[in-house]
Amino acid sequence: MTTEPRSSLEVERKYDVGPDTPLPDWSTLPGVVTVGDAEPRELDARYLDTADGRLATALTALRRRTGGPDEGWHVKRSTPEGKLETHWPLDDIDDEAPLEVPDAVLREVAEVAEPPFEVIARIRNSRTAHALCDERGAMIAEFVDDRVTATDERTGRSSSWREWELELGPAAPASAEGIAALFAAADDLVASVGGAPAASGSKLARVLGR
Repeated sequence: MTTEPRSSLEVERKYDVGPDTPLPDWSTLPGVVTVGDAEPRELDARYLDTADGRLATALTALRRRTGGPDEGWHVKRSTPEGKLETHWPLDDIDDEAPLEVPDAVLREVAEVAEPPFEVIARIRNSRTAHALCDERGAMIAEFVDDRVTATDERTGRSSSWREWELELGPAAPASAEGIAALFAAADDLVASVGGAPAASGSKLARVLGR
């Protein structure tokens, strides 16, 4: 596995929806002209932390995920601007084998936590993604419809739910005011079909009851 990571800032809005909530018309969002075809993705992520939750205390998540265009190892840090994600390509570990965190990833989290790490949650997600694009075909945001099945590996408790995410893309508004207006319009659109802003900040937090 290469040790050269890629980093990006995720700015997104999450929504709680019911199993039968209809999709809204995302083409009514400011600037959106076309809604891309549905892209199915099957995602399987295992999240790790120390026994005393040092990563969680540092508002950091560590996972290995298969499936989707960004499968691999991820370290996510919560910041006031969004979630700063550092990503390494997928290694060749058997998906059912005990996880060994690569050295490059260990170095990334060394300031806040040291081994041993243990799997605290497994989250499987049947995702359907749509690109929301402007008149030039550039992506303003990506909308994903997630149907999640998760297990708290500490207790064995399983849960399932459906949620939506709207993540800003390269053609998103550049100003804070423009971003706020886009998300406000999305909030109204989701509310019109029966959804609401998510009660949990992340899937991991939800499955662990945080």
